[in-house]
Amino acid sequence: MTSHRGLARFVRVAAVCTAVAGLPAVVIPSANATARSARITPHPSASQQFSWKLLDTGTQTHFRGLAVVSRKVAWLGGYNGVVLRTVDGGRSWINASPAGAPGLQFRDIAAFSATRAVAMAAGTGTDSRLYVTDDGGRAWSLAYENTNPQAFFDCMAFFSPRHGLVLSDPVNGKFRILSTHDGGRSWTVLPNAGMPAALPGEAGFAASGECLTTAGHEAWFGSGGSTAARVFTSRDGGYTWRAVTTPIVSGPTAGVFALAFRTPAAGVAVGGDFTAPTAATDVAAVSFLGGPWLSPLSGPAGYRSGVVWVPHTLATVIAVGLTGSDVSYDGGLHWHTFDTGQFDTVSCAHDGSCWASGDLGRVAILRR
Repeated sequence: MTSHRGLARFVRVAAVCTAVAGLPAVVIPSANATARSARITPHPSASQQFSWKLLDTGTQTHFRGLAVVSRKVAWLGGYNGVVLRTVDGGRSWINASPAGAPGLQFRDIAAFSATRAVAMAAGTGTDSRLYVTDDGGRAWSLAYENTNPQAFFDCMAFFSPRHGLVLSDPVNGKFRILSTHDGGRSWTVLPNAGMPAALPGEAGFAASGECLTTAGHEAWFGSGGSTAARVFTSRDGGYTWRAVTTPIVSGPTAGVFALAFRTPAAGVAVGGDFTAPTAATDVAAVSFLGGPWLSPLSGPAGYRSGVVWVPHTLATVIAVGLTGSDVSYDGGLHWHTFDTGQFDTVSCAHDGSCWASGDLGRVAILRR
């Protein structure tokens, strides 16, 4: 819950966002409202419209990587070097795993069609790698293999099918950014002169492939593991960054795990402490029009590692985590739990279909 002073500022920012960014008008209490009266929950029965339809992947693999192309086409990145692909909406799955990578953890994957994808492996040293395929996974090329022992790949995001970024944990005291301009076929480590210094113990979380995201020409990544949970913003393709603190809980196993932006004017962050997954205090934040990150009026029901804006809706956001899934219909101001199953990541396609994946081979499609 925000303070009265913070809530007053939040009211002003939200009002502007409603007018400019097209978010729905919501009932927001005045700065004199009590904490109890501030927890106004619009659409109290709306969460009943959402549910997950579980799909059979035929495996118990842990899938932290998920890329949804359409209602029919999706890719999964998993532990033990497993990559799966479906072209029939999840009724059947094709083993598209790269050869020679049985011990890798593919914690993020980006896909642009049924045949073209980039897979990111996370791990220490050479276990952090990037692979690219143009033929549906029948053959993969090793596009980049990390050799720095300090680096650890956390997540990946693309501005366009050609231009993308990868976030690595700090090297020599600063987060490391890799960039591609040819769809993932080659990667370059960007100069770090424009990267703020990392805090002691600060790192990213390779939990869902969602700690780095893009909207328009801007990019954001979240951090934790330190005394503050921060969000870094770049407006020049990853060369320079600005870091701001969020109200999300921080600590060795806590911080910002996932970010999603509807436009550069409307952002949502989720996280918490993955060792205390039912703790629901300070596990989300919102930012409007580039303003400060502020706590929602009512948050998700616990630690959340994935978040996404639902296409073709005005302001609907879904968050997933170890203890369930939550939905917000007002841009992240209020959250409602609609499922108690475990997922690590969530992704939506331009056609409006949304999928989630997690441990024990769990994959699902959103029903509404």
